[in-house]
Amino acid sequence: MEDIRLNVALLRKRVPNLTTAAKEAGIRPATVSNLCTGKIDLGKAEVRTLVGLAKLANCTVDELIIRGEKMAMIETKIKAFDFFAPLVKGGTTGIVARPGMGQLVIAAELLHRFKEQGYQTVYLIPEKDHFELEGIVELADHTTDSVEKTLELLNHCGDKAVFFTDKERVDSGELFELQEQLSAQPAATLLVDLSGEVVDDDFPFGPLETLWQLDADLAARHQYPALSPLHSASSILEEAELDERHFQLRQRAQKTLRRYRELRSVAVARGMERVAQGELETYHRGERLEAYFTQPFYVAEELTGQPGASVALEQTLHDVEAILNGQADGRELEELQFIGTL
Repeated sequence: MEDIRLNVALLRKRVPNLTTAAKEAGIRPATVSNLCTGKIDLGKAEVRTLVGLAKLANCTVDELIIRGEKMAMIETKIKAFDFFAPLVKGGTTGIVARPGMGQLVIAAELLHRFKEQGYQTVYLIPEKDHFELEGIVELADHTTDSVEKTLELLNHCGDKAVFFTDKERVDSGELFELQEQLSAQPAATLLVDLSGEVVDDDFPFGPLETLWQLDADLAARHQYPALSPLHSASSILEEAELDERHFQLRQRAQKTLRRYRELRSVAVARGMERVAQGELETYHRGERLEAYFTQPFYVAEELTGQPGASVALEQTLHDVEAILNGQADGRELEELQFIGTL
């Protein structure tokens, strides 16, 4: 089948308040979100949904669909992100989390890593004062407080720019205004939400290529970065050119982790003896996968005393395959916590 995907950039420009517009048109915001991030294969989307979106964007269905255009990922070398929900070059990524779940540490770490990779980072700060950002925005190459200055910087940096801002700039419509005026290739955009309200939205941040949803249970157990492996998604994972091995391993890992989370609920509530003997292998491998996807960050070295670690995607695939195939069954769980590679 021809490689097709939703024209998220067009939707973002034409329908800034897509959540409200979709509801009024009788389209579930969750469906739109899943189409944007690739959770729902565009080839399996209902025709009436596509027609409704095209009507909202004042375009044809044909204009709403991109055919054969390959997307590229920016490798963060953070295992959980690259494996479960890769960041799309030129796309928009939203971090969905309540305060205290580690989203600002993630933003700081990404600012550090992108600079190391030769990208120019630009942070458009919120209009309101936020003490939480102290020590974080300083890590950006450029900090601005206006759309005009940000636009100038992004156009100058071209495809080597990575742009950070807050949901406040989305709600005001400034983000869409800025993205529409970019003359160069769109910059990769990272969105955070300092209010924590985005968690309760039907359609967080509007159209996204990548959704990074943080998990409250992982954060409570200090399993950082607390990325949900089951609810995070990226449109790049639906690309026909994606490494088939990556796609299959991700599905296997998610299946194991989903069942592990169910079994863990039983174990916590009623004891390990209530986990069936035939399920113990799944439980322990899920436990090891969860531990493996923790990772020490460079920006937290002073706090944790652990050196930061970078892991190439190819190595992550190798390690995940080894865990799923039982090659780490003999390892103590602690040996897998906050490491780089196996």
